[in-house]
Amino acid sequence: MTGLPSGTVTFLFTDIEGSTALWERDRAAMQTAMDRHLVLLDAAIASHYGIHFKTVGDAVQAAFPTAPDAVAAALDAQRALCQESWPERLGPLRVRVAVHTAAATPQDGDYLAPGLNRLARLLAAAHGGQVLLSLATQDLARDSLPPGASLRDLGEHPLRDLYRPERVFQLLYPDLPADFPPIRTLATHPNNLPLQPTPFLGREDQVRQVVGLVSRDDVRLLTVTGPGGVGKTRVALQAAADLLEAFPDGTWFVDLSTLTDASLVPSTIADALGVHEEGSGIANRLAAMLAGKRLLLVLDNVERVVDAASLVADLLARAPGVKVLATSRTPLHAYGEREFPLPPFPMPDLTHLPSIEALSQYDAVRLFVERAQAVKPDFAVTNANAPAVAEICHRLDGLPLAIELAAAFVKVLPPQALLKRLEKRLPLLTGGARTLPARQQTMRNTIAWSHDFLTPEEQTLFRRLAVFPGGCTIAAAEAVTSGDGTLEVFSGMAALVDKSLLRQEAGSEGEPRFRMLETVREFGQEQLEASGEMEETQRRLADWCVSLAEEVQPAFPAGTMQPRWVGRLHDELPNLRAAVTWLLDHGEATQVLRLVAATEDYWLQQHTSNVELHRWLETALAQAPNAPARDRALAHWLLTLMNGLKGDAEQAELHSQQALVAAQATDDPNLLGVVQYAVGMSWNYRGDLDRAAAAFTEAIGFLRQGGNESFVWCVQAELADKLVLRGDLEAGVPMLDEALTRLRQISSEWFVVLVIAQRGYAALRQGDLPGAARWFTESINLARTVQQTRVLLSGVTGLAGVALTEGQAERAARLLGAVETAREALGLLQIENAHHAERILADTRAALEAAEYERGWSAGRMLPLEAAVAEALAVANGVLTEARD
Repeated sequence: MTGLPSGTVTFLFTDIEGSTALWERDRAAMQTAMDRHLVLLDAAIASHYGIHFKTVGDAVQAAFPTAPDAVAAALDAQRALCQESWPERLGPLRVRVAVHTAAATPQDGDYLAPGLNRLARLLAAAHGGQVLLSLATQDLARDSLPPGASLRDLGEHPLRDLYRPERVFQLLYPDLPADFPPIRTLATHPNNLPLQPTPFLGREDQVRQVVGLVSRDDVRLLTVTGPGGVGKTRVALQAAADLLEAFPDGTWFVDLSTLTDASLVPSTIADALGVHEEGSGIANRLAAMLAGKRLLLVLDNVERVVDAASLVADLLARAPGVKVLATSRTPLHAYGEREFPLPPFPMPDLTHLPSIEALSQYDAVRLFVERAQAVKPDFAVTNANAPAVAEICHRLDGLPLAIELAAAFVKVLPPQALLKRLEKRLPLLTGGARTLPARQQTMRNTIAWSHDFLTPEEQTLFRRLAVFPGGCTIAAAEAVTSGDGTLEVFSGMAALVDKSLLRQEAGSEGEPRFRMLETVREFGQEQLEASGEMEETQRRLADWCVSLAEEVQPAFPAGTMQPRWVGRLHDELPNLRAAVTWLLDHGEATQVLRLVAATEDYWLQQHTSNVELHRWLETALAQAPNAPARDRALAHWLLTLMNGLKGDAEQAELHSQQALVAAQATDDPNLLGVVQYAVGMSWNYRGDLDRAAAAFTEAIGFLRQGGNESFVWCVQAELADKLVLRGDLEAGVPMLDEALTRLRQISSEWFVVLVIAQRGYAALRQGDLPGAARWFTESINLARTVQQTRVLLSGVTGLAGVALTEGQAERAARLLGAVETAREALGLLQIENAHHAERILADTRAALEAAEYERGWSAGRMLPLEAAVAEALAVANGVLTEARD
């Protein structure tokens, strides 16, 4: 959608009063009326330069560049609707209209401006046939009203967004109804919902879900749970405001945050309801008073008085018209309770940041910006500070309270400087509004509020679990936190999950993992340090990581790690990092080499260009020159591959020779074969294909002797590929086919995907375009399955070669440009089959004029990876279709 106004925008929202009943009365007639109503609205909107940008059910949303235009459109629309002859079975269609002006920027044909929440509440306050204006719109439109129109000041009203009261105006015109009941606001329904000092941002979906659950007949008690600072109270309050009309006897907020004695809960509820406490028996009098009522109790911060669950259950049993909406860091565990876990805000991917406009639509970023502007009105997200703002929200786990506390510092620190200060979160996150409860003035207080009510055993488990930066399984927790078996870990973890200090999530193979939010974990680490247990707990984590590594791959054949272990190690990567760092800091480099050697398959498949791994290995080899020869050989073998992938052929050769020296000291033919493969790869990186082929041939002999069948065929495929590159297709292609057949029999997917791509390049060299198209298509599909992006990009490059051979040189340039962008974005130093890729790139350049090549390449650089893959597969499909025809 084009032409949407930006900056100061006036919005017009409409909906049909009582539409649900009208649809139930006569669906056919209502559909006809609905269509006609849209025609009338669209005509009024378009005639005053507005754009109808969204329809939700029977609700219309339009944007206008000026307030007078929007008001004129509202008047014309309401007059047309009132003059229309509607189906007799339905009667007049009563449409309510609200108009509000706010700062807004369109994004993907929609708006997510905070002011639209206020407009939605203003619309909800209107009656069918009525047009309401906010003060902001009135100020801009009052001197330019349509002839004959006037405004009636309805006074200030607390809208259901619980923000400051809004001064509301009604649009009048001689032939429109003028007299309506009082508008529907907090003031017209019995309640004590507290107004809030800041607008409600984000969480609209969660509020709708809570409203939907409370509205269900089978839900009497709904508890919104989550960690401190996640926004439970604001969501519950907003949902309660939206539910006002469903509870004619009122919606009543009861703050339990100051209580620690569950016996005081009845009198606190009674006080909120205006029931006087006279002697004993307050619980019975409360139940008797509620028995005939239809009302909603909002019980806030129940976690410290969870023993009151029996009282809540008793009230619900004795008062069937009452419902309870509770907030708590732990469920009440009352009969019939429905739990609604409230997660932190979703956040953008730091590795692929969206545009500034898209970034600003994330609720976490919106909240940061809105709260930052409260202390620094000119603050805005820019190209310079956008990455810092996004990372701040990540560092703070998407917790609204933490984001609000951090945003307040924008007055003195730009986001980039603030980010540096967030290395330690808790000391910085102070200074909340003095009007907030003490527990919400700092994040430390918020977390301590929960921590203080743990049992001593739960506190011990909590602080020890903080040693896991990547979360843990139950088995890992048992090994690290209770090596002597004195802690009851399983039940303790369940209690911590219950109290929102630990989060359960799915791990690889469906095994549950348990993780702390980083702000919570930082508090736990402080407690662990203060207890004097930090050093011992970190040692147990390091020992457990080494044991896990050796469990993963107790015996060595390279390239045969089971996929489930790849996933498991990926889950544990943050813990492995922490373990390696601790071991290196404590002079235990031999253990580091032992850990990496045991998991070399994982690093080979996932992280061979990992800068971090490179640093670990270099440091460990320097610190432990007398480590076991096998571990040193495997470390040098990984360094050979990593240096080759980053283009440092000299260092690759150096490490391959050091790997060979270490392997020769073991007299292990399997290890010697793997290392000879590294020697061959080092020559391959230098472009010396003859020496590479000789080393691969020697490697195959050792590997056969060692019984490493899968790696035999992988190395044979490398040898065959070098023959293909040298032009010896007669020898190379049959060798590739044999290797691929054997690897498929062994089911070594990691090696299979590599060889399929090599087979595609061989077919391309043979001039077999249908064969090349089939092989590259298969390699792309399998690479997706085993998550090998380097091979996927190699497949796209191969299909660029197919396109080039088909005479589509500019398309080939476009695909190659897309591959280059994807490689850079993913941090890949090279793709697989680099020699073939270099040849296709050179041939594509030669086939085009410089300007044509630059045009195609530049277009490809802008192409998302999935779009490039789809275009490459389209090339293959075209070749295969032509071959069939």
